[in-house]
Amino acid sequence: MSSILMSVLVLGVTGLFVGLALFAVARKFSVDENPKVKQIEDMLPGANCGGCGYPGCAGFAKACVNSDSMDGLMCTVCDKEVMQRIADLTGHSIDSVSKRTALVRCNGSCENRPSLNRYDGARSCAAAALQNGGETGCSYGCIGFGDCVSVCGFDAIHMNPETGLPAVDQEKCTGCGLCAGKCPKNILEIANIKDSRNRRVYVSCVSRDKGPIAKNACKVACIGCGKCVSACAYDAIAVENSLAYVDQDKCRLCRKCESACPQHSIIALNFTQRTDVLPSSIQQNE
Repeated sequence: MSSILMSVLVLGVTGLFVGLALFAVARKFSVDENPKVKQIEDMLPGANCGGCGYPGCAGFAKACVNSDSMDGLMCTVCDKEVMQRIADLTGHSIDSVSKRTALVRCNGSCENRPSLNRYDGARSCAAAALQNGGETGCSYGCIGFGDCVSVCGFDAIHMNPETGLPAVDQEKCTGCGLCAGKCPKNILEIANIKDSRNRRVYVSCVSRDKGPIAKNACKVACIGCGKCVSACAYDAIAVENSLAYVDQDKCRLCRKCESACPQHSIIALNFTQRTDVLPSSIQQNE
């Protein structure tokens, strides 16, 4: 019995000394957190979506306090007023806060891109992409099983049953990028919309197939013809790998490229409807 008691006593004393040593080390190397970090964290929505590029709201709050300016720091969920309060607390200034939203760069609806085969595997875009790439002739377009919907924490994206494509609710979308990261076809683009009315002109296609092949797979695929490039007076459009892309920093929203596109691949978002440009079934206007 005495040997057991001695063992317990030795272990207890050893544990006490180890605990005291750890406590001393923790106190010596502890870092007092700036109280502003907690204040900023309380201003944030607590979504922890990672759209800011930092590990959660706490990481973003620390970055705001430790940075010399607000350049590159933006909570995609917060509005301009909240970001201004954060800037005021840290003693920095912000020039502007742009709206970020997800854009669906595929217009291959059921009508424009008919099914050519039947996929019987798991109803997952990622799974289908590993096998035959979906049920249509376009290997670049939306597969349509809604992997993007499943990861959205803001109820901002849903599959449109009529088109078979994801539809983004811009009022709810925060531009966190989770949907874009989940899409195996990379048809979702997170974009800054600087226009006060959230307008944007973009190419709703990511196909890099040559013109005839792309057109055969989808009625509204970009064929890389370059007519949009010729129509743009601001050098805002370029064609690379048979695909046109609009440079948003140069674009002046004149919509001449939209009128010039023979494939109706260029979308004018949040503009007043123009029936002289393309059918309303293709437009993504208000």
